[in-house]
Amino acid sequence: EAIIREEGERAAYEVGVPDLHPEFIRLLGSLKFRTSYGQNVLAHSIETAHLAAIMAAELGANVELAKRGGLLHDIGKAVDHRVDGPHALIGADIARRLGASEELVNCIAAHHGEVEYKCLEAILVEAADAISGARPGARRESLESYIKRVEALERVAHSFQGVAQAYAIQAGREIRIIVKPEEIDDLAAIRLSKEIARKVEESLEYPGQIKVTVIRETRAVDYAK
Repeated sequence: EAIIREEGERAAYEVGVPDLHPEFIRLLGSLKFRTSYGQNVLAHSIETAHLAAIMAAELGANVELAKRGGLLHDIGKAVDHRVDGPHALIGADIARRLGASEELVNCIAAHHGEVEYKCLEAILVEAADAISGARPGARRESLESYIKRVEALERVAHSFQGVAQAYAIQAGREIRIIVKPEEIDDLAAIRLSKEIARKVEESLEYPGQIKVTVIRETRAVDYAK
């Protein structure tokens, strides 16, 4: 219990909201020991708070509200194994019972679209949550979804004429395409990389960016006798 309280206080201090209700502190500390798709939920909450605050400052919104909403948006995950319902609504209910403002309650409740936004800060919290979760390397994919993504990437490359082989590497963040040199010249290889990149953008969903590398190899062989 002491470790949980210490972790909650550390998170609140790091984000800059030291006057949180003790129950919020306890719930935040509990998130230190929860993960979502391999991402630590407390670390994700801290990152979401920072991102939401930055966006709020840029847009002239309420930075304090965005910061608190980002930090507390996933508190429902601390108890969702004991309480039925979506974690966003569970968290919003907890915040309401602890006397949080309706704007803060809305930031928590609306971050997965279960309820409508009532303030700009709720939109910013949802955006910050999505950015933190989608950041490359933030979350582990299931093996099945990873294999499907890699296979889809290779299929896109193979759909173009002149492609001999295609390999997705770097956990699907790069596709290397080997072309038939008798069919694809150097200029065509440059065009092909752009066309494949465009088709990947149009037909696949993926975090971050994917590098498209086209390799054209020509070998000249002779023998000294």
